[in-house]
Amino acid sequence: MEKKYLFSPGPTMLPPEVQLKMAEPIMHHREPEFEKIFAEIRDGLKYLFQTKNEVLVFTSSGTGAMEGAVSNILSKGDKALVIRGGKFGERWGEICQAYGIEFIPIDVEWGRAVDPKLVQKALESDPSIRAVYTQASETSTGVRHPIREIAEITKKYEDKVFVVDAITGIGVFNIPMDEWGIDVLVSGSQKALMLPPGLSFVALSEKAWRLVDQSNLPKYYFDFKKELKSTKKNQSSFTPAISLFVGLRETLHMIRKEGLEELFRRHEKLARATREAVKALGLELYAPDSPSNAVTAVKIPEGIDGERLKGLFFERFGITVAGGQDRAKGKIIRIAHLGYYEKLDMVMVISALEMLLKEIGHRFELGSGVRRLEEVFMEG
Repeated sequence: MEKKYLFSPGPTMLPPEVQLKMAEPIMHHREPEFEKIFAEIRDGLKYLFQTKNEVLVFTSSGTGAMEGAVSNILSKGDKALVIRGGKFGERWGEICQAYGIEFIPIDVEWGRAVDPKLVQKALESDPSIRAVYTQASETSTGVRHPIREIAEITKKYEDKVFVVDAITGIGVFNIPMDEWGIDVLVSGSQKALMLPPGLSFVALSEKAWRLVDQSNLPKYYFDFKKELKSTKKNQSSFTPAISLFVGLRETLHMIRKEGLEELFRRHEKLARATREAVKALGLELYAPDSPSNAVTAVKIPEGIDGERLKGLFFERFGITVAGGQDRAKGKIIRIAHLGYYEKLDMVMVISALEMLLKEIGHRFELGSGVRRLEEVFMEG
């Protein structure tokens, strides 16, 4: 018998109680029963996003909400500033291109966080920039960007908005939307929300909604004004992924029960312990200076094929970890610890990493990674 374990940064593992709820008989999405569920979801998402405004829900991957955050915010002739430090930062630029929006890139070395001063300099030098696009957590590199510091810059401008892809940030570390002055915040279901892929989320500030009113780019399915009108009626504009909505209500209840402070503390400890464990094995972090608490990107030693190591995780132990993408392919593996993960999960994946490294000839003391992991967990 072979058990399977997900340690990829999306999809992530699902709580059994949520799976059971989603397996219940389907309901119709225009009936009062569904509207009651939707009302609870609206309240839970405001709590999670830390905003007083509505959080729109679309039946799509997170990229759908990202696309909507371009097509609903900008207009023909607008310019965008795009921070590109990984595959998902590049995606913002690709979406802008698809809608004919000129964008100015800030290209950041993979594995590094953006310097907020570069954002300030760009905005000062080109007043026609209407929006700044970035990630809170760049999933492809394991980097956390300085969102609060960038928001401090953008909120000084009445005619510019700050758009953040927090698909692997929301529910992992603190991103208080209203308090920090973030204008558009995007997320997805298959990360810290502990659900299968299929739902995306976007919340907008009052400033962002003013740009939505002016936007003249084409839009249909991802029409924020249309979706807001339906949301206020506890409905979706189009047929929703009903079972995922049912599961979302349960995961939002779980998150509220744990509490945001404890939720962030748990992720911080899992991430810190994982980072310390891989360093104890003589490995380096791909994002040493600004690591995300969502996923740890680990550099593979010279002479070892990262893709082969990733494959061995599954062949030997039924464990799925993520490899590198694009220029990082074969050079890193990425170990997730966001959502439905606890201490013993990380003991298992670090133990598997040790056995595989020993098998392929990496020199270290067997047990040193697990020991360091446990030491961090035992602190305090």
